[in-house]
Amino acid sequence: MAIRVKQPGLLTTVQDTGRFGEYAIGMPPSGAMDVFSYQVGNYLVGNEEGAAGLEITYFGPELEFTESAVIAVTGAELPPKINGEEAPTWETLAVQEGDVLSFDYLKSGARSYLAVAGGIDVPVFMHSRSTYTLIGLGGHEGRALQEGDELKVGESGDRSDRVGKRVDDDHVPAYSDAPELRVIIGLASYRLTEESMQTFLNTEWTVTPDADRIGYRYRGGELEFVEREQPAGAGADQANVVDFGYPIGSIQVPGGVEPIVLNNDAVTGGGYATIGTVISVDRDTLAQTKTNDKTRFRSVGLDEALEARKKRRRQMAEIKEALA
Repeated sequence: MAIRVKQPGLLTTVQDTGRFGEYAIGMPPSGAMDVFSYQVGNYLVGNEEGAAGLEITYFGPELEFTESAVIAVTGAELPPKINGEEAPTWETLAVQEGDVLSFDYLKSGARSYLAVAGGIDVPVFMHSRSTYTLIGLGGHEGRALQEGDELKVGESGDRSDRVGKRVDDDHVPAYSDAPELRVIIGLASYRLTEESMQTFLNTEWTVTPDADRIGYRYRGGELEFVEREQPAGAGADQANVVDFGYPIGSIQVPGGVEPIVLNNDAVTGGGYATIGTVISVDRDTLAQTKTNDKTRFRSVGLDEALEARKKRRRQMAEIKEALA
């Protein structure tokens, strides 16, 4: 069985949970930006956790199925159509040989996810099928999908009994164009003046056009760093440090303007101070924002961040059990 790409959309890539464990050699994890939507799609079609699917950004593809399949579309409100007829999201669907899946215009959010029973069968690279386009590895030939591509689908057996399963409305997220993102302040927040830290937390920031899988850049104010004589090895910019590791979700402010939140495909380290890190649960929220959306950052402690993660895990377990 295969999926034939008739039109690729703006940016459609093969993603799974990512290639974690390789940060020490400079390899970012890649993987689905919105882990919740991606994983729930796998639950809907009966896949094992970590099966590869498609991440669809802003503008959807047109895909033809060469055999019948069981699928689900989750994430952004990017209404799917099967042979031109509207189809539901967050629900298990059946497609037949020759059926074409397409998408209407984006209504809210930024990224949709297509799960297919059996998973997208591309070669495993460093224990992941995720695409890392910056250096052209993983996924389908290391790149976004193009017209004429054919994607193999793994064996799934008969999963027709899953058709019609649906995620409870209480678990379907609503995407805001002005979300709040919770942040653990640090590691180099001491480099900002106290006044500028308050400015960072009290400003409504706007997502710029530079918003992708590498990082989201924001505009809305200027931040000042504590003046110092830069140590040997650091750059001249007061935002520079000698060297730092960059966790996914970490925030840097080169030159004191336009904070950048680093995402799944970002470099793993460099010479800019990181003033905070978006908590893991809220990175799903970040992934569903787009250019010109507004964002506020709220400082939280480690206890609140860990409790949010526990709550998300309980929610995922509940959804998985309900869809089993």
